[in-house]
Amino acid sequence: MSDFRGQHILITGASRGIGRACALEFARLGGRLAVHYNTNRAAADTTLSQLEGSGHIAVAADMTDGDAVERMVNEVLAAFGRIDVLVNNAGIFEEHPPLETGYAAWRSAWTRILSTNLVGAANTSYCVSRHMVAAGGGKIIMISSRTAFRGKPEAPAYAASKAGMNALGQNLALALAPHNIHVYIVAPGVVETDMAASDKASPAWEDIRRQSPLGRVATPEDVAHTVAFLAAAGAEMLTGGVIDVNGASYLRT
Repeated sequence: MSDFRGQHILITGASRGIGRACALEFARLGGRLAVHYNTNRAAADTTLSQLEGSGHIAVAADMTDGDAVERMVNEVLAAFGRIDVLVNNAGIFEEHPPLETGYAAWRSAWTRILSTNLVGAANTSYCVSRHMVAAGGGKIIMISSRTAFRGKPEAPAYAASKAGMNALGQNLALALAPHNIHVYIVAPGVVETDMAASDKASPAWEDIRRQSPLGRVATPEDVAHTVAFLAAAGAEMLTGGVIDVNGASYLRT
């Protein structure tokens, strides 16, 4: 079993969904958590209240604000002294079909989604990796999506942000490997979170479930188990890899 006792983990977007499930899993395995949120402090407090162990903290930052990201990382370092694992999970999803969206709304969606999902992850990784180098190593895990490969025509900026996150993670894996920092990308399919609420309420939900031969979509816990596996000792040779967590609903060769 993985053991994260004595390790300090920062998870962005940890107030709900996949981020909360990851926080619960790391805490169950002995880790000390920094739970990031943007504006919903109540949801972050709910996550904190469910974590095993003690010494966990909540930290706020707007992921589109590079200065706020730097302050968040410094706040975690001031509290913990080090960050052993970073999980870049924060992200937003908005539909903006190209033939049905006005130009102003189109530009706004691209700026907002890329700034949050991709640039936010890049800035957090930059700030954290500097400290990981000084500390002798660490793990960085990107939460991507199968939409980076399968596409999402009603939300192309979201798909592009996740494809960019794949490239970001792989390039960081190359740049940081000499410093004992390992970078992984986890690409879930549809996951039963708030982000999938509209799908779950639609008649198409049954078809979405049947995309996987398992007959279901992933749970946040499915993703969290994979994240914890990658963050644990022994997965180092997977650095730079994109790990699909989609129940064979979309296969790549």
